Amino acid sequence: MMRMLSRVCLIAALLVCYVLLRSCALEHEKKKGEESQSPDKNADSNFKVKRNHSTASDGRPKAVAPRKKVKHTGSKRVSTGPRSDVSCARLGGICQPNRYICQGRYLKDKCSGAKTRQCCMPVGAWSVLCAGHHNNRVRACDAHGCGAFNSNRDNDRHKAVDLVCDDYGIVNAPFSGSLAGPVSRKEPAGNQYNGVKLLNDVYCVKIFNIRPYRYTGPVAQGEALGYLLPLQERFSGITSHLELQMCDGTDPSPFI
Repeated sequence: MMRMLSRVCLIAALLVCYVLLRSCALEHEKKKGEESQSPDKNADSNFKVKRNHSTASDGRPKAVAPRKKVKHTGSKRVSTGPRSDVSCARLGGICQPNRYICQGRYLKDKCSGAKTRQCCMPVGAWSVLCAGHHNNRVRACDAHGCGAFNSNRDNDRHKAVDLVCDDYGIVNAPFSGSLAGPVSRKEPAGNQYNGVKLLNDVYCVKIFNIRPYRYTGPVAQGEALGYLLPLQERFSGITSHLELQMCDGTDPSPFI
């Protein structure tokens, strides 16, 4: 009986020792697991802190997309000319390359595109100057000379065109523009002719042998400018006429 009791006590003691040892082993494994995980968390937090610190306080500028290179042509301004053909069309012309034949006269800086595109003004762009006449008729040759452009005049060339008119007949504006004051012309023979200057953005003419109603101000095409002075008193048998001269000395024939 005593031997049985001692065996039971020994077995109980061994079981208690096993339970204690097992619990100690589990506790040790638990602590070891916690220690192995804590450095990773600290490292991760340290990494985040360092990353945030580096992005916030490193002072380096953010990456910027490269800008496109711009080619500088210098400070010289380039004139592009008109952007449309409206200026030419308003004058009754047509824009075309100047290598084409123009029955009238080419005007520069009135068309868009290349400089070779110019405004061709047609023949007969001006209205009739002398009232009562159906057209601008150039004075033919008479005893005192001829009225065409470049005709001979006292060992010189006539740089104007004489248009047939009636004595004291009304002279109308051939185009719209502004009157720019009185003009006069004196021949080598001593004869002096007075008149008025008419101009706009395209044309500039001097009209001689008329008595203007006024010398300044705007006028519309066809408006009365004055009346023709008689020539018969000084030149018997001459054809009564006015003298039309371009301000630049060119031939006005294509426009009349």
